[in-house]
Amino acid sequence: MVVTSLNWLYAKKFEGEPTPANFRLVEEELPPLQDGQFLAQATFLSVDPYMRPYMRSYPEGTLMIGGQVATVLESRNPAFPVGASVFGQFGWRTHTVCDPSKDTSGKPYVLPDFGSLPASLALGVLGMPGNTAYFGLLELCAPKEGETVVVSGAAGAVGSIVGQIAKIKGCRVVGIAGSDDKCAWLKELGFDEVINYKTANVKEELQRAAPKGVDCYFDNVGGVITEAVMRLMNTFGRIAVCGTISNYNGVPIPVQDPQTDFVFKQLRMEGFIVTRWVDRWTEGIMANLGWIREGKLQWQETVSEGFKSMPQAFMDMLKGG
Repeated sequence: MVVTSLNWLYAKKFEGEPTPANFRLVEEELPPLQDGQFLAQATFLSVDPYMRPYMRSYPEGTLMIGGQVATVLESRNPAFPVGASVFGQFGWRTHTVCDPSKDTSGKPYVLPDFGSLPASLALGVLGMPGNTAYFGLLELCAPKEGETVVVSGAAGAVGSIVGQIAKIKGCRVVGIAGSDDKCAWLKELGFDEVINYKTANVKEELQRAAPKGVDCYFDNVGGVITEAVMRLMNTFGRIAVCGTISNYNGVPIPVQDPQTDFVFKQLRMEGFIVTRWVDRWTEGIMANLGWIREGKLQWQETVSEGFKSMPQAFMDMLKGG
């Protein structure tokens, strides 16, 4: 049987905010399976902020990058049996023929047993975003009980998990988000203080929310919010730089040089990509799964129906939707 995949291509270079003109839907006829390969059909696909800057290095006409949860339809690889749910960096496509031994975008894997939880969590709290929060916070910030942790982009897939893990570790947590609804949800998750950066004076509110200063900062946004947090960092503070979403769709924002603070407060700031911990990937998933089962970690998903909604979901996500 001939299998045809629908694929979303990167049709035009991003300039400013993405628009429908940046994407093109095409069909691709897939070849028959060879030994070692399997055929998978996408069930859930993720849209993530990193896709916006990463695509700058790809030529027009390239398949949009991204992870997905897929079901194995046919297999000539015993490690990926028919019916298994798998995660793979297959991109924006409905069907994929994959040879794991030759996959250079990241090794696909069969999902661990999530019990009654949905498989879509492999794209969120039990996948890359969850591991980004787990390793980025615990390895780079190494928060100690009683310390103050500030999280920007706090209502996002990563930031919301960072804040909850910090609470599990006994920290005071301040979340910065972009709407009253998001801030209300963060309070439900247990954040001690929340700031709506669109309506509040972030610098003044941070001074109120973190009267003893900031020990750890998990940065998802960069720009003026990060500038405000940096002014309040305590001596030997730690900063994990996960993203700079405030700059993804436009011109970088000029901010005050933080070098003096780094010297006299002896700060440590480190950027990271979560695949640094690929050899410990299952550790992060199982830790977050354990906290979910203990009722200590909550999650929320935004789901768009239908493969053709991918571009709109991506554009909405970059605007805070």
